[in-house]
Amino acid sequence: MAYQYAVKETGNAARAVGLALPISRKQSVMICQSIRGLAVPKARKLLEDVIAMKKPIRFTRFNGDMGHKAGMAAGSFPVTACKQILMLLKSAEANAQFKGLSTAGLMVRSATAHKGPTAYHFGRQRTKAKRTHVELVLEEGKK
Repeated sequence: MAYQYAVKETGNAARAVGLALPISRKQSVMICQSIRGLAVPKARKLLEDVIAMKKPIRFTRFNGDMGHKAGMAAGSFPVTACKQILMLLKSAEANAQFKGLSTAGLMVRSATAHKGPTAYHFGRQRTKAKRTHVELVLEEGKK
């Protein structure tokens, strides 16, 4: 069965989809919630700050036994997931540039994370591997 897109793409939008990324779905959901609706430079800056461990991602749903961070209740630094989503954001921006859209006024219209395929690590333990589908849709903002 093929992956179905969550958002229909219009003429002034560009998309990038990461399939079966080796990142946590819970962290991906919270990162996507944080960057949804932001301008692309602000979203990129946020992800780079999380990778540098300067600014945490606010966790509103999956925050059991999670420490508080300055300026928010529960937060964390999901570095690996942010690296993957940052690569996807750069890919979506390159797709927008290829389509002839202005990269200066791009906004993150949709950022979603879905459950990926269930894969198992090799060996006797049979532990599950983390797999997540992430979809980013960028759209030109109003000028």
